[in-house]
Amino acid sequence: MRIREWQDVLEDVVERDVDPKGWRAVAGDRSSGVGEDMYLAHPRAGVFVLKTYAKNPYDLRGVGGRVARKVDDEIGSYLPEENTPSRFAVRSPPEDEDHAQSLAKRLETVVQTHADAPTRPEDFFDDVMDAVESPAFGPMAYDQYDRPDELEGLSDTFEEAEELLEAELEDLIDADEVDRGFM
Repeated sequence: MRIREWQDVLEDVVERDVDPKGWRAVAGDRSSGVGEDMYLAHPRAGVFVLKTYAKNPYDLRGVGGRVARKVDDEIGSYLPEENTPSRFAVRSPPEDEDHAQSLAKRLETVVQTHADAPTRPEDFFDDVMDAVESPAFGPMAYDQYDRPDELEGLSDTFEEAEELLEAELEDLIDADEVDRGFM
């Protein structure tokens, strides 16, 4: 595993040529210290992990890497099912003004279509993500106050990668003096 900045890992996810709807995510608090952990997985793209913390309200920092080339049955058992109510999405900004206008028109059509007909929340979300050309989206197991069991399972599965990433993240936190509080 190659440790990289968290944004570089997300760029790798965005550049994968796979079905955007096939992604799954699991996220929550780190097991110790400040910040959050997030696993992103796709059957054809593999498994990626991100460890991040907020240096301040405007600056998110962190590290990550690809920890598996494919999703096997063990890894898959920790990933959320399609009908999981929580969702996530990775989104890149439009390339230029014309592209932004095209996306806005498509989005307007999707919203109007769903407003005029009965719809399931999952279908609405999927259609909106398709309209804005999201490269990765899907169900997510997330707990903003704790660590979901699925996150613990993935952390145990990738124990060696977790140790390396934790050490790297702790170095960033120490350098930024984020763990010291305000004076």
